Amino acid sequence: MGTSVRAFAGAACIASVVASGGAPAPAADLVTKAPKALASWWDTVTITGHVEAGFTLNSVSPPDGVNFGHLFTDRANRAVLNQFVVTIQRPLDPKATGYDFGFKVQTLYGSDARATHFLGEFPFAINDLNQFNIVEAHALAHLPWLTAGGIDVKVGHYVTLEGAEVIYAPDNALYSHSYIFNFGIPFKHTGIMTTTHVNETVDIYAGIDTGVNTTFGNNGLPSRNNGDNNKAAAFHGGVGLNNLLGGKLTILATTHIGPENPDTPATRIACACDPNSALRYLNDVTAILKLTDKLTLTTDLNYIRDNGFKAEGYGVAQYATYMINDWVKITGPGEIWRDNQGFFVAAFPGHFDFVNLELGLPNGSYGGGKTTYGALTVGLNLTPTVPTNPFMIKTVTIRPEIRYDTSLNGTTPFATGTKSSQFTFGGDIIVPFTVK
Repeated sequence: MGTSVRAFAGAACIASVVASGGAPAPAADLVTKAPKALASWWDTVTITGHVEAGFTLNSVSPPDGVNFGHLFTDRANRAVLNQFVVTIQRPLDPKATGYDFGFKVQTLYGSDARATHFLGEFPFAINDLNQFNIVEAHALAHLPWLTAGGIDVKVGHYVTLEGAEVIYAPDNALYSHSYIFNFGIPFKHTGIMTTTHVNETVDIYAGIDTGVNTTFGNNGLPSRNNGDNNKAAAFHGGVGLNNLLGGKLTILATTHIGPENPDTPATRIACACDPNSALRYLNDVTAILKLTDKLTLTTDLNYIRDNGFKAEGYGVAQYATYMINDWVKITGPGEIWRDNQGFFVAAFPGHFDFVNLELGLPNGSYGGGKTTYGALTVGLNLTPTVPTNPFMIKTVTIRPEIRYDTSLNGTTPFATGTKSSQFTFGGDIIVPFTVK
């Protein structure tokens, strides 16, 4: 070893001793620890589900056993299995700054499936109150394009943007649903939806789909095999405002515009229109204000119009939810909704009435006439912790409620057209589970 090399090595040793406070560092401290392994894409895939069962007692005991004005909770004085849901998904990483990909598949068996079928996907497979359908089945992508927040893309089957309530039972405060949810917004779509994150405050939604609860294919004749009830596409989109008032307020304004009436000879005669070009406008604005850590107010504004039948509906639902403690919430929504031509609000006594109506086929549905509906509900949301068990169940949700529905303009839509109002006493239990 040359003199200069030995001198350099000695200086390095002295520097190490000085830097460590006078003593050489132990050999173990000089070993670099291996970084924690990042979760693989498959590690972020989850498999979850829930079972929901409930009942609704009706004060007027409707002769046909239907709670008019309800949809998912329309069976009077009996217990039902609303939902047995299984969800397999890999959500997009909300913090992703580069490309990211995911998917979601959600299936549902139960009485709620009657009103949430995709046309063309075995809607007539089970002739029973409990049926099976696909709620969502789509691919997801995050693209780091155009803005700092990038663009999220969804392709396939997905639920609507609209409304304060959703199909997925655990995400609702109450068991029963509003008139807006039941009759004023779409449920599901087949197509492509994009979300552009302009900044931390503004999101822009824009997509094209086959319509409401539809897929692909129309043979031009009334048929159970049609995946679409007409031959037209639709637009779905809106604007989301986030983090307003210091993060306390969010607003989502959305619309769905497209022809929705079935292209059948009977429909063409009834509306004196072309169902492939007569537009239906479904508009909704939902605002959520967190007043305090315990009190949240939700306002849902709704306006819909069908140009083919020159019918319109509109109204507002106001919710107040107060958290009493970690596992008890109380919610009190009030709603007024006007069905101006008696076109939108209906009852569906038969197992296939909802789907047959969408397809323009004979069905046993009936309406409530030109009515202004009022509804008041008070309910609890109880989520007690479950003791350790071998069934992958950590908690349950119990939601008892009392509800009053009435006609505000003197009509008698309830109890098969004989009553102007009704009380219902209902509730459900939701048991969630996690497989992975």
